[in-house]
Amino acid sequence: MRHDYPLVSIITLNYNQLAVTCELLRSIQTLTYPNIEVLVADNDSPVDPTDGIQALGYSNTRVIRTGANLGFAGGNNAAIRQARGAYLLLLNNDTEVTPDLIERLLEPFATDDAIGVTAPKIRYHQSPDTIQYAGYTPMNPFTGQAWSIGTHQIDKGQFDQGGLTPFAHGAAMMVRRDVVERVGLLYDDYFLYYEELDWCWQIRRAGYGIYYQPSALVYHKESVTVGKSSPLKVYYQTRNRILFIRRNMTRTAQAVFFLYYALLAFPKNLLGYALAGQRDRLRAFWRGTIWHLSHTVPRPVPPATQFTPIFQHDHADWH
Repeated sequence: MRHDYPLVSIITLNYNQLAVTCELLRSIQTLTYPNIEVLVADNDSPVDPTDGIQALGYSNTRVIRTGANLGFAGGNNAAIRQARGAYLLLLNNDTEVTPDLIERLLEPFATDDAIGVTAPKIRYHQSPDTIQYAGYTPMNPFTGQAWSIGTHQIDKGQFDQGGLTPFAHGAAMMVRRDVVERVGLLYDDYFLYYEELDWCWQIRRAGYGIYYQPSALVYHKESVTVGKSSPLKVYYQTRNRILFIRRNMTRTAQAVFFLYYALLAFPKNLLGYALAGQRDRLRAFWRGTIWHLSHTVPRPVPPATQFTPIFQHDHADWH
């Protein structure tokens, strides 16, 4: 393959969603970029999806069985370690791509060496003219929340100006290989939710930019695996919101956050779930909160001054 088309490794997860994953794989075959590999990390689905995926006949696709349900972070990490590409494109299995996605995502890297991540515009698959992601607001250090820009707005071109953003969206993000070698992998303990925010935080802390590229477009079916408002989602969003604060914020910001959480967020959510009769979600919220009473949280290590041995393939495999 010519050197002007560096290898791009597309990574996606599967957990008991073979039909959805196959829809993504069919979509990937419409990409116009000529040099890709596709890695499907299966998080120990009850039924091995390997035969079903191989039956599609895509020679550029392979399945990695993780042997356990490692969550979003751990499953992606398992595939990242085996990726050969100069660029890694993480895609949720419930997304579908547009043909020039990779070319568009690569453009900012070619113009600025300080760009470490590029992120496409994301629209809802079920409402294809409606935006889910067009960049992120900064993280509020006192509430532990950041918001996707443009969510549920009809796309009329109002977010078609590209530029730096605090965070990429975990449903679709492209990362340079050398950035991962310096910053490290996703933090496994998140399991689900906030892991890509934490990763972007570490990437920016290392001096790289996150670039929102509106000319790149992905459609997202959203929460196919865990459900839009399941107890599992409530548990991990609650737990990991606090986890992010404990890992990344100053002691002063942590003190303000815990005051806000104890006096406002905690009673508000308890009352809301109780009044709605959602006992399963109330229990999940409670467990996500009290998890922190018995678990220590390590602070992130500083970015490496030299590349670390994360990948199982060397740079000779890029082209």
